[in-house]
Amino acid sequence: MQSRGSNARFSGMGTRSPISSLMLAMFATMASFYVAGRLWQDAQNRVYLTKELDRITGQGHSAISVDDTLKIIECREQRKKLSALEMELAAARQEGFISKQSSDMKRTNEKGPVIVIGIFTRFGRKNERDAIRKAWMSTGAALKKMEEEKGIVARFVIGRSANRGDSLDRSIDSENSQTNDFFILENHVEAPEELPMKTKLFFAHASDSWNADFYAKVNDNVFVNLDSLGNTLASYLSVPRVYIGCMKSGEVFSEKGQKWYEPDWWKFGDGKTYFRHASTELFVISQALARYISINRSLLRIYAHDDVSVGSWFIGADVKHVDERKFCCSSWSSGAICSGV
Repeated sequence: MQSRGSNARFSGMGTRSPISSLMLAMFATMASFYVAGRLWQDAQNRVYLTKELDRITGQGHSAISVDDTLKIIECREQRKKLSALEMELAAARQEGFISKQSSDMKRTNEKGPVIVIGIFTRFGRKNERDAIRKAWMSTGAALKKMEEEKGIVARFVIGRSANRGDSLDRSIDSENSQTNDFFILENHVEAPEELPMKTKLFFAHASDSWNADFYAKVNDNVFVNLDSLGNTLASYLSVPRVYIGCMKSGEVFSEKGQKWYEPDWWKFGDGKTYFRHASTELFVISQALARYISINRSLLRIYAHDDVSVGSWFIGADVKHVDERKFCCSSWSSGAICSGV
């Protein structure tokens, strides 16, 4: 009985086996199609994403080597350093360490020496200016001709009134509208005690405005022989850093109330004597020195007097000092360049 029952059970199992195998095979086939479809879809997605990435990065189908990657990283680092240097350069230029050369620098004459003469004047001295215009500076077309043919630019140098826009400023603006021969220092207050600062600003701004061989400072009570001046300067064109004038020295006054009192008298030693410097009536500096003043304007120390201040800027530099007696303006003499009036 047991044997028959067992055979019957095995017989039942045997009759169900083909159906189960068929279903299992069908399930396996469907699973294979499903997995293959997913793998194909994933592969298509990867191809699409790769193409989009290549399109966005601009690399196309080319691969970047390790060396190229390192070069790109190095270029990015150099770009960062360049940006930092540009920022430092801008800050240095703002502080006055870098010369701010004008984009439209004026060169009036390529032949012979070109000189910019700053005639230092003040408010209320129109008569002195008119005398200079008649004697040696000229006006209008004659002034323009002097610039074009002789390469000599002459301008009256003046600052602004402490009360900006008052009658003093308006009178200068009105005069300048007629003569067009002023070099106005807009950010400088015109005052006798500010003459050293005025001198520094003139050379700084003049070198930014004109690309001249020489720059001169002269007072508005001095008459200048321009031909003699040009002939004298021609012999110094090959000297890169030259400071020409009627050189002098003198006592340093240490007591307040004295006319020529020097607050920093103690810096000149126990002898209380100034170093050699050009007299304030007329002196000339070369292009390199004018640019030196422009670049270092925020660092250069000024003293109580403009001529001493200028001399102090060059005393420790590699500058050729020329004691030119023709620049002594006490009186006219044979071959003299200037005369005080």
